[in-house]
Amino acid sequence: MKFLIQRVTEAKVRVDSEVIGQIQKGFLVFIGVSQNDTQEIADKMVHKLLNLRIFEDAEGKTNLNLDAVNGSLLLISQFTLYADCRHGNRPSFINAGKPDMANALYEYIIAKCRETISNVQQGAFGADMKISLINDGPFTIMLDSDEI
Repeated sequence: MKFLIQRVTEAKVRVDSEVIGQIQKGFLVFIGVSQNDTQEIADKMVHKLLNLRIFEDAEGKTNLNLDAVNGSLLLISQFTLYADCRHGNRPSFINAGKPDMANALYEYIIAKCRETISNVQQGAFGADMKISLINDGPFTIMLDSDEI
């Protein structure tokens, strides 16, 4: 599982020109699910995400997590995080999770985040989405379940 996390001052997702999710200060998280992922892996990833201390405290040090700043989440499913570009110029997505399984884990992650964070917005699984954001910093982190 991969989470591409961007600290944002605002972010929104549109489907067919309609805004379906929008946040202010918080994290925009692109979520890639592999064919080997489980709820146990999702639990570890959500725990790490919610406890990341990448917001500035009064001294300007990155010491605060999402909850400490009353931040929001915008969660977007993105199978292309599992693109394999090692051979040729056309990416392969063979390592991405199958849609039914990936969607179930995506929905599970959303539910787990809502247990802690009051404002959790989401994209539409499998839809053609348009994402806009203002990256704060810029601050972007890749979490990979193989590395935590």
